[in-house]
Amino acid sequence: MTSPIIVGATVGTAALGARYLISAWKAFKARPVIPRARKFYPGGFEQVMTRREAALILGVREHAVLEKIKEAHRRVMVANHPDAGGSHYLASKINEAKDVMLKKTKAADSVF
Repeated sequence: MTSPIIVGATVGTAALGARYLISAWKAFKARPVIPRARKFYPGGFEQVMTRREAALILGVREHAVLEKIKEAHRRVMVANHPDAGGSHYLASKINEAKDVMLKKTKAADSVF
């Protein structure tokens, strides 16, 4: 007597679980695709460029090696060069970002 009740409860639980999984899968597939990483820095610029902002502009990590910084600078500069229709302001910010990442500052050059 108890065996058909247990079997019925098990089948009913499995059916409800399957229905829940199917609805969850449909909701997962219907969600909008949001990229996890952006290719380029989307925001405005700060007054004094920080190392973090410079890394975001160039698309490298804050502690990247010299070769990665130079390659990233070249790639971003080719895309935004003033002679190729880019902005002089953006080109200056890209160059400033490279200088910050390479630890070249105006204050350090003018002190000695």
